[in-house]
Amino acid sequence: MRPLTEDEIRASFVNGSADELEHLALPVRIMLTEWENVDVVGWRDPKARQRGYLLVERDGEVNGIVVRAAETTMPRGRSAQCSLCHTLQPADQVSLFSARRAGPAGERGDSVGTYICADLSCSDTVHLPTPLTPLEVRARGTARSAGLARRAAGFVGSVIGS
Repeated sequence: MRPLTEDEIRASFVNGSADELEHLALPVRIMLTEWENVDVVGWRDPKARQRGYLLVERDGEVNGIVVRAAETTMPRGRSAQCSLCHTLQPADQVSLFSARRAGPAGERGDSVGTYICADLSCSDTVHLPTPLTPLEVRARGTARSAGLARRAAGFVGSVIGS
């Protein structure tokens, strides 16, 4: 992903309300990001724990979306797979996130959802050198990164409606 300024990040959001974007809290680690090693940027809002943010580069343009985590979690003792990074992990570390669609569809209340790493750290996860669980079969790092970028771009595309 190309380097982004705070203003570029704030301007990239396609589905956030004026209130959500006004109170958007950027994590300190954003300023320390090694952008060339990042496929997707995600973080949870420290002031509103159900809210999160994803930044994805699509066709040379960065699009940001506001996501909301489900209030319930999957039962402990089970496994779940993130739909973006395809990492198998304990079920309580994966959450159902929904995103209001952009434009008129979102104004009508339409939304889309998918299961994502609860801490939205998919980009970090795909770059781990070893699997998180013994049952996980991993593709090579570059294939995992490319897959994450493709699936994240697809999810953002479904929010935008393209």
